[in-house]
Amino acid sequence: MNRTLRITYSLSFMGLLVGLGAWSLGGLESFNRTEQMTLLNGKLAKAAETHYDEQFPIKRLGTNLWAALDYKLFNEGRPGVVLGREQWLFTDEEFNPAADAEQQMQDNLALVRGVRDTLQRQGVQLVLAIVPAKARLYAEYIGKETPASLHDDLFNRFHAQARQANVLAPDLLAPLEQAKARGQVFLRTDTHWTPLGAEVVAQAVAETVKRQQLLDAEPQTFITEAGASAPYKGDLTNFLPLDPLFSNLLPSPDNLQQRSTRPADAEGQGGGDALFADTQIPVALVGTSYSANPHWNFLGALQQALHSDVANYAEDGHGPLLPMLKYLQSDAFKNAPPQVVVWEFPERYLPMKNDLSSFDPQWIAQLKNSRKSEENLALSSNRTNH
Repeated sequence: MNRTLRITYSLSFMGLLVGLGAWSLGGLESFNRTEQMTLLNGKLAKAAETHYDEQFPIKRLGTNLWAALDYKLFNEGRPGVVLGREQWLFTDEEFNPAADAEQQMQDNLALVRGVRDTLQRQGVQLVLAIVPAKARLYAEYIGKETPASLHDDLFNRFHAQARQANVLAPDLLAPLEQAKARGQVFLRTDTHWTPLGAEVVAQAVAETVKRQQLLDAEPQTFITEAGASAPYKGDLTNFLPLDPLFSNLLPSPDNLQQRSTRPADAEGQGGGDALFADTQIPVALVGTSYSANPHWNFLGALQQALHSDVANYAEDGHGPLLPMLKYLQSDAFKNAPPQVVVWEFPERYLPMKNDLSSFDPQWIAQLKNSRKSEENLALSSNRTNH
């Protein structure tokens, strides 16, 4: 390599570094400093370093490029998503086999029975809303990757176990399948159901509650209003890190028409005496982001279908078991138990392990063994009588 070529190479490399450095400094414009970030405690430097690392163009370029190659050449995304046909995306939790699945299913079913027993001791009726997997409802859009055999009969097994435990669990699969003729019941690029799917489930739950005559309260009227449809980028696209360089490769956004529900006449229903009326809410809703996220309006659909106010204790990102266990230990349940608890429970969570370390292990053990204790007591009683 002659001297001129070496100089040209060196200058080009330095120019590239300077250019990338200047480009990356543009990311600092979006950096927001808080009062807690100071030079003395080091938090400012750490936060700036983290933000700079996230915005570094080489990292972004590499991430986007690798994701684009995976997506276009191998029809794959990052762990967390399974690519289906016609731009349908599925969570890999509905496809992958869980470790120690059988034992975990038995542990979780034992907790379900323990929850039912705890509610019954307070005179509360449990209605278990087992949400079918998106991959089950839209199997026609599954691609080359198919769910593990564990998931084949998971929904039916869950229902059979619920029946054996005398837990009310309405069939939600049939009405959701029928509703597909009217529109999407699950979002194409998201884990969750659409407002239509949430409405169908709410009506099925309400029919069960009405048939069993579980509610004894003055009916209320609710009105649901639909807003304008707007593009909605589903949560599963987060596992396709193609933005911003290859955003044109992403599946097209869903169209989401959000709904909102309100009492038909909040002032007229109670009048001035409402201030002194019993404010205990007859129905509690516990569950996952299917219930917690207002985008789907499941809470509002349930209020309208039940003709009753509903208190929502669902949580995002914690699965169905942890919010329920927290609710059982809450003052709201202990001091003012409702008549009915609707527990929204996606089927895919049944074989999944839960981190229960924040709860008293002895209490968890009691919940799991509550049914065994009752069965042993009944067996002893029968032996004594004979």
